[in-house]
Amino acid sequence: MKKIIISFWMLVFVIGFSQEKKIVSTLLSNFPLVADEFINMDSFGYYYYIKGNVFYKQKDNELFQYKNLSLGKIKRVDLQNPLKIVLFYEGFNSVITLDNQLNETLSFNFSKNQNNPIVASAVGLASQNRLWIFNSLQMQLGLYDFNKQVFQPLSQPFQNLIEFYQTDYNQFYWIDSNGIVSFCDVFGKISTLGKIPEFDSAQIISNEVMVYQSENQLFYHNFKDNKSSIINLDEKIVEKFRIKDQFLIIFTNSEISTYQISLP
Repeated sequence: MKKIIISFWMLVFVIGFSQEKKIVSTLLSNFPLVADEFINMDSFGYYYYIKGNVFYKQKDNELFQYKNLSLGKIKRVDLQNPLKIVLFYEGFNSVITLDNQLNETLSFNFSKNQNNPIVASAVGLASQNRLWIFNSLQMQLGLYDFNKQVFQPLSQPFQNLIEFYQTDYNQFYWIDSNGIVSFCDVFGKISTLGKIPEFDSAQIISNEVMVYQSENQLFYHNFKDNKSSIINLDEKIVEKFRIKDQFLIIFTNSEISTYQISLP
C-alpha cells in the first residue's frame, strides 16, 4: 500500500512538472503608430520605425528622420548604440551610420572594396569600431574594421543558410535552415545552443533563453531543458515584438503595446 501511495504522488509530480508553463504579462500602455515596420525602443523612450522607406525616431513631440532613397530599401537597423545607429541597405551592399539626431556620419559601399570582395547579407555593430558581416560571396562570417576598411573572416564557410541573425558587441547569433541556434564570439569561437521549432521571428535574450513568435503566439524557450512556454497576451495580431529589459513591446501595424513581463 505504501508503495502504491508513493507511486501515485510521483505520477502527480511528473504530470504537473510536464505541463506547459504559461508566462503572464501585464499591459502597461498603448501608443498609436502607423508604420511599415517597427524597429525598437531605446533606453531613453524613443521609438524607431520605418515608413515609406524613411527611418524615423520619435518621442512625444520630437521627431527625427533620415532618408536615402538612392540606396533602395532599408534591410536592417542596428540600435545597440543610439549614438551610432547602423542602417543596412542590402540591395546596394551598403551601410550608413547615423548619430542620435539621425545625421549621417559614415558610409560604406562594400562593392567598392577591391582587395576583399564582400557581398553582405547580414550586418551588425561589433566592438572596437567594427561591424559583424556575413559575406555571402564566401559564405563566411567575419569582422569589418571601420578605419582600416578590411574584412577579417572568423569562420569556415557555412554549410546551411542563415534564417535569422542577431548581434551584440561581442557575439553574432544565428538560426540556420535546420533550426539550430548558434553563436560566434569576436575571437571566432563558435558554440551551439540548441534547436527550436519553426518560427516567424525571434529574439535571443541570452545564451540560455530566447523568445520566438509562431503565427500570433509568443513562446519563451529555455535551451537547457529544451522547453517552450506560452507568453499570455491580449493581442490578437502580432506584427513584430521586441523585449527591452523587463518590457515586452508589441507592434500591431497601427499601435504599439507595452507589457511588463518577468521572464524566468
